[in-house]
Amino acid sequence: MPARTRSRFHPRSSSDRVEIRLPWWSVALPVVAFVVLFLLMADPGQAHAATDDATVGRILEHIHLTLGR
Repeated sequence: MPARTRSRFHPRSSSDRVEIRLPWWSVALPVVAFVVLFLLMADPGQAHAATDDATVGRILEHIHLTLGR
């Protein structure tokens, strides 16, 4: 008959804290991407690829159809 093995599981108390450290770029890159996209939306005249206002409507309609299914 095999002997039971003991696990080294120690339950954490509520006062134990886990410290999570993120590199600086893991916070900075999403912020930069958000700011760039926000600026493109705020002033679409500066974007050279934006030639038609109907394009935004088609993109929003496509997102609506994709999320609606």
